[in-house]
Amino acid sequence: MKEIIAGLDEIDNVVECIKSSGKKIILLEGDLAAGKTTLVKAFAKALGEEGVSSPTFSLQQIYGGRIYHYDLYQGGFEKFLELGLFEELEREGYHFIEWPSEELKKFLDSIGLDYLSIHIEPKGDKRIYRCMS
Repeated sequence: MKEIIAGLDEIDNVVECIKSSGKKIILLEGDLAAGKTTLVKAFAKALGEEGVSSPTFSLQQIYGGRIYHYDLYQGGFEKFLELGLFEELEREGYHFIEWPSEELKKFLDSIGLDYLSIHIEPKGDKRIYRCMS
């Protein structure tokens, strides 16, 4: 596990951690307003993409054809499967999944898809990012 404490001006350290992990599926965990979408915005910006917004009601957003952003808060794992979004994980690029369930993790493990799990916890004006492979 790698732990990074960073404010908005230091979030690039977390972006580099994601890039250097070699993982293409990134599970983002944390309470409401912990900074999950903010991290996706920073990652997209580092790749030259703009216009990142939370996919809470659409379940999926795609940025530049190489960043896939999912939010399972509303529909959960069942809706993810029902809509065929699991097949999107085979596309080249980075896949950020907010609100992953244990059921999703077990599913990814069962089909051999490797992922990086990042738990985000607010700490004053900074965040603690705990990155686990």
